[in-house]
This record gives sequence, C-alpha cells and structure tokens, in this order.
Amino acid sequence: MSHPPRRARVIPGFGLTLGFSLLYLTFILLIPIGSLLLYTSLMSWEEFWNAVSHPQVVASYKLSFSAALIGASINLVFGALVAWVLVRYSFPGKRIVDGLIDLPFALPTAVAGIALVTLYSSSGWVGQYFNIFGIRIAYTQAGVVLALIYIGLPFVVRTVQPVLADLEAEFEEASASLGAARFTTIRRVIFPALLPALLTGFALAFARAIGEYGSVVFISGNLPYKTEITPLLIVTKAEQYDYNGAAAIGTVMLLAAFVMLLTINGLQWWSSRRLAH
Repeated sequence: MSHPPRRARVIPGFGLTLGFSLLYLTFILLIPIGSLLLYTSLMSWEEFWNAVSHPQVVASYKLSFSAALIGASINLVFGALVAWVLVRYSFPGKRIVDGLIDLPFALPTAVAGIALVTLYSSSGWVGQYFNIFGIRIAYTQAGVVLALIYIGLPFVVRTVQPVLADLEAEFEEASASLGAARFTTIRRVIFPALLPALLTGFALAFARAIGEYGSVVFISGNLPYKTEITPLLIVTKAEQYDYNGAAAIGTVMLLAAFVMLLTINGLQWWSSRRLAH
C-alpha cells in the first residue's frame, strides 16, 4: 500500500529549531526557576514557614498585592478611556500621545522612580501643591500606588486598543438609531465586546505591578511594615546573605506569578471562544 507523499514544510528544520528553542528556554527560564525551587526544598517546613510568615514579610505582601490591585483597577478605567480616545477621535498630536503610552516600556524603571520622586516629593513641582493640604505622596503607600499606575497603564491600553479598533463604530450608530440611550449602548454593545480585553489588560497590569521594583524603591521610602514592598525585601535579604529567606519569599512570589499566568491564559482562552461564537 503506497502512502501519500509528505508535504514539504514551507520553513524546513522543525527539529533543529525546536531543539534550539527548548535549549534557550531551559537556560533562560527552567534552570533559574528550578534552582530557586531546589534551594527552597532544602529548607525544612518550619524554616520555610518562619521565613514567609514573619510579620515584616506579611506586611510587604499586603502592600505589594493591595497596591498592585488598586493600581491595576485605576488603570482598568483610565486605560480603557485612553484607548477609546486614541481609537475613536482624531486630534492634533494624536501620534505623539499614542507613542507616549509606550514610554514606561522603554524608560528604565529606576529613572521613572527618580522622576516621580522629583515631581511628587513635598518640595517637588507637583507634590508641593498637595503638601499645602497636608497630603504627602512620596515616601507613602500612595507613592507606591502611583508608581504602579505609571508602569501598568500601557498594558491595559495596548490590550484594549486593537479590540476597540476592530469594533466598528456602525454598531454604536445602529444602537443609537434604534433608540438606545448612550449608557445602554455602552452596557449592551461596547462593554461585552471589550470585557475579555479589559480583564486580560487588568491581569497583565496586576502581574507586572506585583513584581515591580525599580520605580517603587525610590518613591516608597522603604519603611519596614509601612512602605516596604516584597521585591525589595527579597533584595535586602540577599544582600544580608539570608539566602534561605530570600529564596522562600521568592518562591511565594513565583507561585503568585504562576497563578497570574494561568489567569491570563484562561482569560485569553475565554476571549478566543467568545469571539469564535
């Protein structure tokens, strides 16, 4: 029995490229992650629990996750608004504004942190006006949230923007022509189409904010139990040669990152199924 000839691949060398890809991922991802888990596994359960449940560490968890949640929630609202303006309206300097959205991706986070401190300290260009009313931003938890808003905004905008661009304005006009109010059009036409992208953008901004270090370390003040974030605590323990403590806390953050990745992949799967139907 003759077998049909195998179709030639457009780009040959699947085995070779797959091998290089796996080798690259092994050295870049699997070995560092495996080393962290191996180092943590050498600790006893009591040592691990004492390291990750210390009151100072728990306080850093609360600040990191709560500030990330607040920052991602604010970016969810204003990121969607910015994407709407960039897609639906034409105005002078639109391309410049659109390019500035990606600035947090390109600007080193340490530079961003220094810039935020310069602006929002008590004597800064912006912070001095808040200081008149007794409101401090730099070296407080509000400063941490501000830094996380800065680095998280592009994730929401760039996730929502292409979906909104594919959503034809005719659907909104048809809804209005049928007598639907603006709020009804937003609730019944626009919001359902944007919901998967909004959730994905929120998850990406939240995941990015949890692990942020450079922009936060300058504006937070790094006060234990008050403005000390978890990534900074990991660095501090490593500098103090407390590798067990650093590895244990790093493992907790790694598990949190895995949960966020599963959430993002689940949202993307749900989004693709929703669009398919």
